Amino acid sequence: MAPEAIPPEVDVTTEPTRPPEPSDRPDPPAADPAALAALDGTPEFQRLRTAFRRFVLPATAAFLVWYLLYVVLSAYARGFMGAKVVGHVNVALVFGLLQFLSTFLIAWAYERYARRTLEPLAAAVGEETP
Repeated sequence: MAPEAIPPEVDVTTEPTRPPEPSDRPDPPAADPAALAALDGTPEFQRLRTAFRRFVLPATAAFLVWYLLYVVLSAYARGFMGAKVVGHVNVALVFGLLQFLSTFLIAWAYERYARRTLEPLAAAVGEETP
């Protein structure tokens, strides 16, 4: 099979364009402290912060307790963690895999919560921002 000919209108002598390097990009505009203070005082922004904290703080606390339980049991309950569940799979391996599962479940739950709750609140904040 013969290679396709390059159409004459295509200039192959120039180098392909590349996206700018991070150091070549302009800095984002600096935030106006007065505008941020004004935004912080709006009821819409306060509702957004409250809704964000309503999910993040309990989810973080629950995950940290779960993780510390895993670490403490691994250090002080070796007999329990070494107990075989099926074949060569022990409780420690199951708990370790459940750490990954809980991480993905929290990420999924946050995405769902953000889409349903936080994004509409953020849009309301954006409408109020000058």
